[in-house]
Amino acid sequence: MDSEQLTQLIVAALDDLKAVNTVTLDVSALTDVMDYMVITSGTSNRHVKSLASHVAVEAKKQGMAPMGTEGEDAGEWVLVDFGDVVVHVMLPATRDFYDLERLWTAPEVSG
Repeated sequence: MDSEQLTQLIVAALDDLKAVNTVTLDVSALTDVMDYMVITSGTSNRHVKSLASHVAVEAKKQGMAPMGTEGEDAGEWVLVDFGDVVVHVMLPATRDFYDLERLWTAPEVSG
């Protein structure tokens, strides 16, 4: 399974549990560390934890176990690392504060 297929699987798993405002960023031109970043929100700490867990379980079913997971204890921001694809599941306030979409979007070149 390539990184694009894995990203589609992740987004579908997030949709299964009603993730809020899911965004997929192609960051392959910005870093060699990963190809895609998926950012989404949950409505509560429990929802954030459930979304991250569901993503890991669905990916494992397809033979794509995560390399690591961080932040499950608090549930404000859970990161699920698949290597080429990194998933950030956050509470809306945490997501607004860190604004990963802005940080990982290539600047427009004017000329």
